[in-house]
Amino acid sequence: MKISYNWLQSFFKKKLPIPEKLADLLTMHSFETKLIGKVNSDYLLDVDVLPNRAHDCLSYWGIAREIAVILRYPFELIDYSKKIKENSKEKASEFVKIDIKENDLCPRYTARVINNVKVGASPQWIQEYLKISGLRPINNIVDISNYVMLETGQPLHAFDANKLKSTSDIKKIIVRRAKKGEKINTLDNEKYDLDENILVIADGKSPVCIAGIKGGKNPEIDGQTKLIILEAANFSPQIIRQASKQLKLQTDASWRFEQGIDPNLTKQAIDRVACLIQEIAGGQILQDVVDVYSNKVKPKEIKLDIEYVKRLLGISIPVKDVSDILKRLGFKLQATKSTFQVIVPTARIDICIPEDLIEEIGRIYGFEKIPSKLPSAVLIPSKRNENLIYQNRVKEILANLGFSEAYNYSFVSNKEEIELLNPISQEQKYLRSNLSVNLLKNIKDNKKYFKEVRLFEIGNVFQKDKNKVIEKKRLGAVLFPSDFYCLKGIIETLLNKLRITDIWYDESSKKNIRAEIKIGNDLLGWLTDDIFELDFEKLVELATEERIYSLPSKYPAVVRDVALLVDRGTKIVEVLNLINTIGGPLVCDVDLFDMYEGENIPENKKSLAFHIIYQANDHTLTDKEVNIIQGKIINELEKNEMWEVRR
Repeated sequence: MKISYNWLQSFFKKKLPIPEKLADLLTMHSFETKLIGKVNSDYLLDVDVLPNRAHDCLSYWGIAREIAVILRYPFELIDYSKKIKENSKEKASEFVKIDIKENDLCPRYTARVINNVKVGASPQWIQEYLKISGLRPINNIVDISNYVMLETGQPLHAFDANKLKSTSDIKKIIVRRAKKGEKINTLDNEKYDLDENILVIADGKSPVCIAGIKGGKNPEIDGQTKLIILEAANFSPQIIRQASKQLKLQTDASWRFEQGIDPNLTKQAIDRVACLIQEIAGGQILQDVVDVYSNKVKPKEIKLDIEYVKRLLGISIPVKDVSDILKRLGFKLQATKSTFQVIVPTARIDICIPEDLIEEIGRIYGFEKIPSKLPSAVLIPSKRNENLIYQNRVKEILANLGFSEAYNYSFVSNKEEIELLNPISQEQKYLRSNLSVNLLKNIKDNKKYFKEVRLFEIGNVFQKDKNKVIEKKRLGAVLFPSDFYCLKGIIETLLNKLRITDIWYDESSKKNIRAEIKIGNDLLGWLTDDIFELDFEKLVELATEERIYSLPSKYPAVVRDVALLVDRGTKIVEVLNLINTIGGPLVCDVDLFDMYEGENIPENKKSLAFHIIYQANDHTLTDKEVNIIQGKIINELEKNEMWEVRR
């Protein structure tokens, strides 16, 4: 914001510091300020008013108030209503009526009526102040409105009352949303199409002003104007911002309204305009003010703990100084021994909590006076989160195996699941009890576009236990095309990288589940031809980062196969246990590589094929040694009358 040094000086009887010093003071306590240079006999300052203070400091009154607080200069605004000489014969309310259709978009609308004005050029001093602020002088009425906007921060507008359309002798001003298809020609001869997103000021026939942004051409002030209606209104920042962006039209007025302005400022500003117009352009001011203010904004009250001021700022400021600073800032205080009850003026929209007050105290006292001091604290490392660590580790392993992570909702449409009391939709009315429902749906959606799909998800499932709902975290992975042995290998790779051993597969009697995945006697999860699910919490519990080095045998391994025809109800683990027991220490691994049911196999039978890997740590095994052990294993397998070794 460009500020005239001489204009600022006009608010004070005491001499202000030189421009360079004043810029430094404002920078240290209020806003970053630069001295631009000298303009004729004046100096121009550039004050960077931050958005949180735009509502009260995008004005000369606001900056002057800040200077008064910093320098301890007396500063009191003049009550211009006492300087106005009203025409005792006519009342403004008998001449103009305000109708606000959208109270939330226009909290307050204040109007005055002035008759017999003489429109002409503005005094030189007003023109100079407007030019230095970047505004173009037009005529005395418009220039005074702009001058007061810069001075107070309240945008104002003047209508030629005789140009307003009305069905009666009383002029009607309506604040409403525009109707789709309405148009307006603005003061700069631009034409705009309006709709319901734009707030307008209208007369009895059509819009005469884009509210808070730009006046219309029809009721503009010109040399023939005698009767004017002054407007000082307060508008919603959101509706002004929305209209400004939509129309690509930004003005000094819209800029201020977008930041938010105190509704209680309208009366002060309109009295200031009326007073200046009466002084410069003559005219008779009609009695009273037409003021529509449905929901009055009242001052906020904040309780401030004096000890908290010390703790937050890190310095002990005397209570007397704290009280003095707050009073100079315009706050009213009710003090007790340890607290202040602070009444915040409505102009300070930014002050809402005790911390806001403490910041005000600090900046006026001077942040530079607060000594720099490192905080004394004990740095404690965060507790290791095993769940998160292994979650990231599992994601990395599966990503390296070609899987992509899926993120699904915990809600499904399956009526067999746990029903929600307040579902977000009928399709998501139940809590899932497993991950497979959504993962299989993901496969169905993706296989249209890809020849191969690998997806995994780590998420929560919900299961009923008596009257309770238990939430558990699970890991699920799905493969397309289906491949039982590939999926089995992926599980073993995953568990191996997590240092989990003793994995084995137990044939399941449950429908659609091919095998249960077990670690010792613990059930870890289940496996089908195309999907597996694991108990993630159990996975984290079993996983370890410890590594036990086992010296690999330097002697070659010998592999022999055995095929066995067994009853369908036979568990694979039974066969594995027998082979390992009979084989003894020379059997280092047994791997099921084929399971077959179907053609050439009796209906109640299944064929199992195993690799038996023999290896010794101290010598190379001979065929004779291996044949003896292999023969013992086969003999033992054949002792079971329900089993048949296939030769």
